[in-house]
Amino acid sequence: MQRYGLIGLKLGHSFSKDHFTEVFRKAGLKDHRYALFELDAIERFPELLRNTPDLRGLNVTVPYKEAVIPYLDELDPLAAAVGAVNTIVIKGGRTIGHNTDVAGFRALIGPLVGTLRDRGSDIKARALVLGSGGASRAVAFVLRDLGIRFRIVSRSRERGDLTWNLIDPTVLRVCRLLINTTPLGMDPDVDSAPPLPYAALTSKHAMIDLVYNPEETKFLRHGNEHGAKTIGGLGMLKAQADESWRIWREAAR
Repeated sequence: MQRYGLIGLKLGHSFSKDHFTEVFRKAGLKDHRYALFELDAIERFPELLRNTPDLRGLNVTVPYKEAVIPYLDELDPLAAAVGAVNTIVIKGGRTIGHNTDVAGFRALIGPLVGTLRDRGSDIKARALVLGSGGASRAVAFVLRDLGIRFRIVSRSRERGDLTWNLIDPTVLRVCRLLINTTPLGMDPDVDSAPPLPYAALTSKHAMIDLVYNPEETKFLRHGNEHGAKTIGGLGMLKAQADESWRIWREAAR
């Protein structure tokens, strides 16, 4: 038996088990299984490894993308550069951390890149990255690579450039790309959204939500009501899952 899985705090919203079960079925891999491992603390991670000796790979979700790093034997260079891990290879008794959120977000933002420039102007839109967790790190990595200037919004100035109370209509007029990396709006908490002055949104704004369930979050609904371009997180989820599977297959050779 070759077992894979997902670790996180609460996993009732996850699509990963159904997704990878279907991947295994289509590939005819009858000895492969994917399970959900809810951990109430990251300190339980070594215990999971000891108690599940047939584990070959894990995905990592909130809030453990950064917290898991000290428990790993090695980091892939990209994961080390980003500072967050969402995919783990387990091979020969060693754990190696990877980051596939970068590939996922690159696929998600790709169609938007050409639209972030005013016609007749060389000025690119600035971005607000909402949240400062592991997913935010991957988003920031891609934005830097694309040359898009951004600011990170967090509850604390220690983890971000701006705090939520500083986001006013003037900031939104300057920052026309908004990227939600927080879990706000995720099922079952569908009535929540990042605290922003949504009335300042216009058709020149673009909004990306990494939350994929529901497909249209309250955050994106605000954008749609003001004519903004909106993209949900399902595309990123599928792209990063495909990259995880590529990494696991390569490690199994």
